[in-house]
Formats: sequence, structure tokens, C-alpha cells
Amino acid sequence: MTDSIILEALPYDLTVCKIESTAQVNLKSDFFFLEKTDEELSLVCKTIETPALTLAREDGWRGLRITGVLDFSLIGILSRLTTVLASAHIGVFAVSTYNTDYILIKSGDFERAVEALTRAGYAFPGNACASKAIPDD
Repeated sequence: MTDSIILEALPYDLTVCKIESTAQVNLKSDFFFLEKTDEELSLVCKTIETPALTLAREDGWRGLRITGVLDFSLIGILSRLTTVLASAHIGVFAVSTYNTDYILIKSGDFERAVEALTRAGYAFPGNACASKAIPDD
């Protein structure tokens, strides 16, 4: 079932952090995940847009997006992807939207991750293995 899944490398470095409030979050950014539970307020954003004040912060992530809109009836897509990466000893941080899923991978493992997924039959448009993020200006 990998032939119908197309992955896209996001062209920027990402940061995962805990924040105290949303006051410094760039809500006009074209990419961020803001998640709140009874225990924490977490933010995934472009590294260049990370708020100056964070409670905890981990830089050095890259992202892969499953292209298109995934139907809620589809089962096991994220599981199959993460199984390939786990077999290659690559850890992930996954986030989802209504439309699709994103897999964050540490920058140092990104090229190996793309290679492992390609060997497993996943498709990447163009040269998705641009292992260096495009700097945000």
C-alpha cells in the first residue's frame, strides 16, 4: 500500500517546545502545531519562529508530511511509516491534523530516514532528500 502514499520533506528546521502562554506564538505563521492538555502547552514551529521564552525546548527536527487528504477510514498508515523508521533505529515525533499526518525526525537522522522509507517503497516528489533545511529569510 506504499505506492499510494507520497511523502513531502518540509523545507525548514523545526523546534518542539513547552511554553507558558501563546502570547509570543506567531499565529500568522504558515506552519505550527499548538497543543494543550491539562498538563502542558506544547508548540511545534519553525526554529526561526520559536518564542524567546520557553519552559523547555528541543531544536534540530525536520519534518515529513503525508501529501493529500487522508480519509479517516484508512488504518495503519502512520504505524507502517513508523515501523520502517523504528527498524532503522530512527526515533520520531508524530503530529496530526484533520487532513494528514506529519512525522518529525531529528536532523541527524533525516537522510537515513528518507533512504529507509524510499527502500520500503514510499514515494517522494522531486528530490525530497534535501537533507539540509532551506534557511528561512
